[in-house]
Amino acid sequence: MAANPAVADPLSSGSFKESPYDPCYDPLVSATGRGQAYAPTYWVDTAGAPPPDDGPVDHDFDADVVVIGSGFTGLVTALNLAQEFGVKAVVLEANRAVWGCTSRNGGQGQNASGRLYRSQWIKRWGLDTAKRLDAEIHGGFDYWKSLVESIDCDAQPGGHLYTAHRPKKMAFLENECRVMKDVFGYGTRMLSREELHERYVGDQEAAGAMYEPDGVGVHPLKLAFGYIRKARALGVKIHPASPVLGWETINGVHHLRTPGGIVRARRVAVATGGYTPQGLHKSLSNKIMPILSNSMVTRVLTPQEREEAGLKSTTFITDTRTLRFYYRLLPDGSMQIGSRSALTGADAQNSRHLDLLKEGLYRKFPSLRNVPIAYSWWGWVDVSHDMMPRITQPDPKEQIFYAFGYGGNGVSFSAHAGRRLAERVMGKDGKHWDLPIYNSPLPGHMFAPFRRLGQAMLYKYYYLRDERF
Repeated sequence: MAANPAVADPLSSGSFKESPYDPCYDPLVSATGRGQAYAPTYWVDTAGAPPPDDGPVDHDFDADVVVIGSGFTGLVTALNLAQEFGVKAVVLEANRAVWGCTSRNGGQGQNASGRLYRSQWIKRWGLDTAKRLDAEIHGGFDYWKSLVESIDCDAQPGGHLYTAHRPKKMAFLENECRVMKDVFGYGTRMLSREELHERYVGDQEAAGAMYEPDGVGVHPLKLAFGYIRKARALGVKIHPASPVLGWETINGVHHLRTPGGIVRARRVAVATGGYTPQGLHKSLSNKIMPILSNSMVTRVLTPQEREEAGLKSTTFITDTRTLRFYYRLLPDGSMQIGSRSALTGADAQNSRHLDLLKEGLYRKFPSLRNVPIAYSWWGWVDVSHDMMPRITQPDPKEQIFYAFGYGGNGVSFSAHAGRRLAERVMGKDGKHWDLPIYNSPLPGHMFAPFRRLGQAMLYKYYYLRDERF
């Protein structure tokens, strides 16, 4: 099914013609784009006109700090540099502003980071570190909520439902609920299938659920546009269609070559997420695994259709599959669902990936089987090899910093990462820097050149474990 066309508008500088969107873009093999149109997402079609930017780089110049990447993380980094330190950063973006993960995600803001659960934090680092990490992540979630409250982004508070897609997964949720409640003090609670259906959603696949009070659904592109307006009001410069095509460091100064000129800076913060091109910088080589996430949105459901499907709440939902489905009722009454599927950009347009999402929706809500799909898209998620993010300075001898590895939990955590990344750039002290998400670089992987082969094997294993065993 063809997705709706993205809203096209000229770049604000008026000096650059937007290039077509490439649906097959793959960060492991594709050349860096320049000025590409947005992916045809529901968010792009409903966010309104993008705010002004500063146009592509068109000459050589110096900057105190350059931020590479204009997604959630890059924008909040620049915002904090200006707001807290008086530094007017320059943001370089290869395509349109907020072109990557930020305009393609599910809009689910959770009190989480990376792919590990809090019980796994305890096993990996011990109880004391896990509690400190929890306080850090929760504080970041509160910071994100303060930003959401200041921006019109269709916020839907109401927490998060974690549904057991099979009865055998209830024991897993009960353990996580106990850890969240008894160890970390959260108001989590278990819901039976009947209570889930009665109060929240008639998910026919769910055997029950864990409810977390912390969770806010947002329109991610409206939120990002709000970040842009706040940052530019403080003097931040945002340059779209300005990919970094070469990076040379001379006497401690980073020379970033773009199509329109060289930007020289003593400090560089990288926030390119799953869209990080190969060869951008040696410190990033083979450090993340870009994974595709597919998403779709139905047309607006009628009140009768919502009633038949048992859609009584806009609380967003994730199920217990390893390759999880995430879904929610949007403010306008349409239904959004996403999951993992394709391995490569070349295969992303294959209809079987959209079919997988449709069947996932229909298993959960059989009455929606004949409802037309209005939007379908996909985007790249950055997953670290140890499943946890890093906000760090990988080499203390170089003024280069990065934030990566959110593993699909970047909607809210990116704000905290951007705030901490700005602090790292400016050398601010803090007791939190000894936490595991700050005190080491992203780990590499000896089999990184074969990551796609390994991913294919893992996906087959995950499917059998989730659906058969």
